[in-house]
Amino acid sequence: MVAVSSAEPDVRLTAWVRGQVQGVGFRWWTRARALELGLVGSASNLRDGRVEVNAEGPEATCRQLLVALRSGDSPGRVDAVVERWSDPRGNLVGFVER
Repeated sequence: MVAVSSAEPDVRLTAWVRGQVQGVGFRWWTRARALELGLVGSASNLRDGRVEVNAEGPEATCRQLLVALRSGDSPGRVDAVVERWSDPRGNLVGFVER
């Protein structure tokens, strides 16, 4: 993956990933992809078995992460990804696993 550099404004992507995504290295893999793309945010396990991904950066770059989440190249198995776009909060540093 290659990060897209542009002067476009930052956005916040929130993605809920459903499938076999806990206990298989999915959050680590997501963090690695996000850092490669220069995004900030987090990947967190939810009690219902999903992983919530929050990423901030240029929209085109966040869309690259979304494509990666849906690619089937991740550990485990992704059955569905639901996304929401919003304004960035701007208070994030790095990309963490929670």
